[in-house]
Amino acid sequence: MTTFDDREKAFENKYAHDAEMQFKAEARRNKLMGLWVADALGKTGEDANAYAAEVVKADFEEAGHEDVMRKVMADLGDKKSETEVRAKYDELLVVAKAQLVDEG
Repeated sequence: MTTFDDREKAFENKYAHDAEMQFKAEARRNKLMGLWVADALGKTGEDANAYAAEVVKADFEEAGHEDVMRKVMADLGDKKSETEVRAKYDELLVVAKAQLVDEG
């Protein structure tokens, strides 16, 4: 292999790794969001974990994260404002990425 081929392969590997890490971070963020919403709804234990799994599944309905927002906003009703929910959603992505790095 030439140096160019080696660099191309390394770039492809890095891209695949980055895409996988982004997917894992978003899935983790959705789980954390589900647990946060479950707490706001008074769910604990297995009920909270089951709800978090529903939130993770909701993300597969369409591209982007609006499917998750629709679900949690509908479930929360007037318990939390949309601004607060979206801020928490952004915050939890940072937490999820940090957790994945720590697990490393």
